[in-house]
Amino acid sequence: MQLLVHHGSGKSTLLHLIGGVDRPTSGKVFIDGKDIYKFNDEQLAIFRRRQVGLIYQFYNLIPILNVEENITLPLKLDNKDINEKRLNDLIKLLGLEKRRNHLPNELSGGQQQRTSIGRAMITNPAIILADEPTGNLDSRASDEIVELLRKSNKEYNQTIVMITHNMEIAKYADRIIKIEDGKMI
Repeated sequence: MQLLVHHGSGKSTLLHLIGGVDRPTSGKVFIDGKDIYKFNDEQLAIFRRRQVGLIYQFYNLIPILNVEENITLPLKLDNKDINEKRLNDLIKLLGLEKRRNHLPNELSGGQQQRTSIGRAMITNPAIILADEPTGNLDSRASDEIVELLRKSNKEYNQTIVMITHNMEIAKYADRIIKIEDGKMI
């Protein structure tokens, strides 16, 4: 699923509500049949780490961690073992085999975004939320990111919710929801 929205329409708020980042002032958010806002703070943090992958426009990589360390950070925060085969398969899928020991400032924008996507995918979450993931990239890198997210959806059966203003990218979606002034139209 993909979201197409206009500026100021509440797109980031919607993603944060779906992802358990912000608490709603009213209403409920059901994920897998559970109202996630009935969780206490610790349960909500665990839900976010295990069930949601977040991809931002500005990558949010840790500058002192290399590609591999940035990707595996959610597993380390959750005290989980790193499945080396999954990590290697993911790094290969991301096209980062030759960059795995590089720091973020040694990467192109597309490589940084692919690292961010790897971090979102490493825990094999049910949902990946992507907020303008191609907004800072050239058209070639944007196409690569969209293809990568499509593969994630098809091969790993992950739900992708993406915000974009780019109609070319929106055409790849199975479903487009347009939001204007906080309402679906």
